[in-house]
Amino acid sequence: MAKQEISWKKTDEYGEKWQVYAKKSGKTWGFYHRQKRFDNWEPMKLPELSDWLELLSGVDRRINRQIMKPEESRNIRQTILRMYPGTDLPPPVR
Repeated sequence: MAKQEISWKKTDEYGEKWQVYAKKSGKTWGFYHRQKRFDNWEPMKLPELSDWLELLSGVDRRINRQIMKPEESRNIRQTILRMYPGTDLPPPVR
């Protein structure tokens, strides 16, 4: 995966496993998911809060390794708070 792509796995409320990845295109992040390895990646219309938090965690790890810039974390935090007001976010990476 390129440095502008972050992936993770999750289980939904029905116990089904999903592969998810987020890809940065310009200034926005697009989310995609699939169930099995050879399935096609499908765009996610409205990512859940848990998906945004996984993305934030991945970006923060890349900031620590100096792969991404800190302003990317700030932008994602602003997006999360705009979409999900009152969310308790982890402290920013320095």
